[in-house]
Amino acid sequence: MSGERFCVLIIGGYGTFGGRLARLLGDQPRLRLLVAGRSLEKADDFVADLRTPKDGAEGLGSNNLGAMVQAVSFDRDGDLTEQLTRLRPHLVIDASGPFQTFGKDAYKVVEACIGLGIDYADIADSTGFVAGISGLDAAAKAQGTFALSGLSSLPALSFAALDAMAPHFSRIECVSAGIAPSAHVRIGLNVVRAIATYAGRQVTVLRDGRPASRRGLIDAMRVTVAPPGGTPLRSRKFLLVDAPDLTLLPQHLADLKSSFTGVGTEPQPLQHLLSLAARLVRLRLLPSLLPFARLLQRASHAFAIGEHRGGMFVRVSGIDHAGKRLSCGWHLIAEGDDGPFIPIVGVDALVRRLLSGVRPENGARPAAGELQLEDFESAFRRFSITSGIRMENEETPLPLYQRILGSAWERLPPAISALHAGGARVASGRARIERGGGLLARIVAGVIGFPKAGEDVPVTVRFVADGDKEIWTRDFGGTVFRSWQAEGKGRDRHLLAEVFGPFRVLMAPVPDGEKLRLVVRGWRFCGIPLPMFLAPGGDTYEEERDGRFHFHVEIGGRLTGLVVRYTGWLVVE
Repeated sequence: MSGERFCVLIIGGYGTFGGRLARLLGDQPRLRLLVAGRSLEKADDFVADLRTPKDGAEGLGSNNLGAMVQAVSFDRDGDLTEQLTRLRPHLVIDASGPFQTFGKDAYKVVEACIGLGIDYADIADSTGFVAGISGLDAAAKAQGTFALSGLSSLPALSFAALDAMAPHFSRIECVSAGIAPSAHVRIGLNVVRAIATYAGRQVTVLRDGRPASRRGLIDAMRVTVAPPGGTPLRSRKFLLVDAPDLTLLPQHLADLKSSFTGVGTEPQPLQHLLSLAARLVRLRLLPSLLPFARLLQRASHAFAIGEHRGGMFVRVSGIDHAGKRLSCGWHLIAEGDDGPFIPIVGVDALVRRLLSGVRPENGARPAAGELQLEDFESAFRRFSITSGIRMENEETPLPLYQRILGSAWERLPPAISALHAGGARVASGRARIERGGGLLARIVAGVIGFPKAGEDVPVTVRFVADGDKEIWTRDFGGTVFRSWQAEGKGRDRHLLAEVFGPFRVLMAPVPDGEKLRLVVRGWRFCGIPLPMFLAPGGDTYEEERDGRFHFHVEIGGRLTGLVVRYTGWLVVE
C-alpha cells in the first residue's frame, strides 16, 4: 500500500450511522472514503456538506477533513461484482440495514466481497444475521479475507465490556445489557424498522440456564445507568430487544444462567405506549408494528422531552475467586449529540488498527470479542463520553461515598476522601453563613434549623454511622441541625440521598478536578416527588485547598430564592 490510499466503501454512507462514520474517519489523510448509497444525489449532497467549512466548527467533521472523500452510487440489489470491481475498495463497511429484513439473500454483499478478496465489516444488530455469518468462515479463510458482523454497541462493545469485567469472576452466571438513547437524537427509520420486527414477538433468552421465550418490547428490567463519577441517567425501564448477545453469550459462557438485552427510551410514557402496541401484536390484534415504523419514528421526534443524554450498561453477576457472590457493571453516558457515534466507534477503531498494520484474523464471524474495551475508550476521548466499571459486592462494606462513587473514589483529593472515610469521626473548622431574606426562605430555614448569618463562625461536624446511613450533626456556633445521608435505592440507585426534616434531596457526587460537586437530581417532600424545576439548587461542592477540606453549600430555589449559603473549612480530628 506504499503511496496508495486505503480505500473504504461505506454502504449507507450518508445515513444515520454511515454519515457519522464518514465524519469520524474524515481526519485520516491515508484514507479514500467512498460514501455510497442508492441515491448519488444524496451522496453528493452529504459529501459537499462534509467539505464545507462551518463557522466555529470544532472536533469532528469538515474542519479536520484529511481523507479523500468521494460520493458514489451503490445498489445492493444490482450487479455487486461489477460495482465492487469498478470501485476497488480494500474494505467494505455495511452501515445500512435493517439487517433483519434482508431476506434469503442476506449475505450477498458479504459473499461478493469474499469472492473478490475484499475485507468486510458491518454494524448489524440482527441476531440471525450476526450469528449466521459464521457459515461463510471457510470461504473467507480460503480467500484470505475477514468478514466481521455486529461491530456495533451490541455485541462488539458489550462483549468488550464483559471481557473487561470477566477477570473478577471464577464463574459468570448472569449478563444483562441495554442501550438508552437520548430523546433528542433523531432515530433513523431503519433503526425503528429493526425494533418493529420483533415487537410482541418471541425472543429467546436464558432463564435458569435453559432457553426461554419472552416477548420483545414487553418484558423489562429497571436500571439506573451511572458511570463512576458521572451524573447518572434517570432510572428507567429497559424493554427486551432481540440482540445478537442473546445467541452469542451461551456460546461464550458455559455457566451462564440468565441473559437480557434491552432498550430504554425517553420519555418513558412514550415507551409505555410502544410496549402497549407490542402487546397488541402479541394478542394478534395487530399483525406487526412494521407498517407503523414511520409513524413511530415521527412520534419519537415529536416528543423529544427530557435530558439530551444517552447511555449504555452491561451488568454481570456470578461467583468471585474467593467463592463469594459478586456483581459489577460497566456504565456509559454520552452527552448531547455524541450518543449516535457509539455504534460506529468499533468500526472506526478497526480502520485505524488496519492503518497501523494490525489486521484481524481471516475468516467470517461475529465481532463479539474482536476488540478490547480500551479500543473503544480510546475513541471515546474524542467525545463527551464517560464510562467505567462499578463493583457491587454487597458483602464488602465500604464508606458511603466510596460505594456511590465506585472507581471514581480514587480521583478524590486526600482531604476530601479523608472526610468521607466512614465510621465515627469529628471535623471542626470555621464558616461564613449567609441567609436568604424572603419570607418562604425564612420559613424553610426555620423548619430545617439552618443557622443564622454570621462571619467566622466556629463549626463542628460529627459523623455517626447508623446501619447503611450516616448521621451528620452540624454545630454552627451553638446552633445545631442534623441531616442523614444514605445511598439511594430502587429508582434512586447510585445517588446520594440527604434528608433534612421532611425534605429528601437526591444528588450525584461528581469529581471535577480538585472539587467534588453535588449535582441535584431530584427531591421529595414527605416522600412525594416534586418537580425538578422547583428543586433546591445552587453551586454546592467540596474541594481541597492548601491541603485542607473546604466546603461551599448553597441551598435555594425558584420559589424561595436563596435559603442558606455556608462556606468554610474543616479538619478531621
